[in-house]
Amino acid sequence: MYPRIRIVEQYTCFKPMSEVYFKNAAYDYPVLKPIIFEMIDAIAGDRIHPKNRVLIKPNFLAPAKPESAILTHPHVVKAAAEYVLEKGGRPLVSDSPGMGSFGRFLKEGGFNDAFDRLGKHVAFEPFKETVKVNIGAPFGRIDIARSAVESDVVINLAKLKTHTQMLLTLGVKNLFGCIVGLKKPEWHMRSGVDRNMFARLLVQIYQSIKPTLTLVDGILALEGQGPGRRGTPRHIGVLVGSRSGLSADMAICQMLGVEFDKLPTLRAAEQLGLVDEKLKIIGDFKEVSDYKLPDLGPLTFGPQPLQKYMRKHLVQRPVVEPGLCKMCGECWNICPAGAITPYEEIIGFDYDRCIRCYCCIEICPHGALQAIETLPGRLVRKLTRLDH
Repeated sequence: MYPRIRIVEQYTCFKPMSEVYFKNAAYDYPVLKPIIFEMIDAIAGDRIHPKNRVLIKPNFLAPAKPESAILTHPHVVKAAAEYVLEKGGRPLVSDSPGMGSFGRFLKEGGFNDAFDRLGKHVAFEPFKETVKVNIGAPFGRIDIARSAVESDVVINLAKLKTHTQMLLTLGVKNLFGCIVGLKKPEWHMRSGVDRNMFARLLVQIYQSIKPTLTLVDGILALEGQGPGRRGTPRHIGVLVGSRSGLSADMAICQMLGVEFDKLPTLRAAEQLGLVDEKLKIIGDFKEVSDYKLPDLGPLTFGPQPLQKYMRKHLVQRPVVEPGLCKMCGECWNICPAGAITPYEEIIGFDYDRCIRCYCCIEICPHGALQAIETLPGRLVRKLTRLDH
């Protein structure tokens, strides 16, 4: 367990602390814009110069309205783009969505309306081209979006959401969107049932891109079984920003009362020697109680010879709610393990093949899928707790 963040206002220290800014905010644009300008100016105003190519990377998981809390809110993205324009930079808003056309994201997500005339000064396009980047062992050279690697400045605009596989999707996790198209489920498959290995991949991608600043939209957050439509919007009313996405994630964990070692990406970062618990919190920090987190059940059970049988019957798994499923095909098209089969009126899961990445839950446009722990699995966990 890592120590709790020390919140300080003034300090004397030979090693500089990571600064994390908290600002109370709402989506009222005339009020929101100066708040975001002030945060970006304080965090990285000295890093954005005239003619800079500036990548703005929001969270574009699936086409959704702003009130769903699934996407980075369009007003947050707009304010960041306006800041870049005022500094003389060239803003590009890009992501690699899990489903749907980029144009559909802009329309349903409210971006076309929010940007209006400003849109002609801001480029919007999905990631397409990639370059090979050596992110370090054990992954080596992997394909990352060219604009994420070659832009002068990267503004990482994450969304505060829960995540059925990784507990929370914050600053570090947001940059997995720089892996283009079908490479995402491929990496889920290559990481298999090892949640810690996937978390290490996320951290090393983040470290390779090195965003100039990370700003997390926590004004309307998502709790419960996020990060898609199964989650529940919850008003938190805060923006969190830092030069370090890891520091922002740590501070948000502190805000939500989540121990650092419960977040797989922070656990992986600590193992890589990247975590520094000395943070300087500036602004409107507050504690948020009763934030509903998903239950990260174990991905394997028991001794090696029995794991396949026990995993099938004891481990948490995705299930479908028949009345909500529209047989649209998004889940079986994205499943990296090929574990979903469409039948006439319902889908079926091959739980021997399922790697519990929960891409299907993330992507389902109807909120028809959820992660459920089996009854035998719950009983085994209760008995195990009693034994200890």
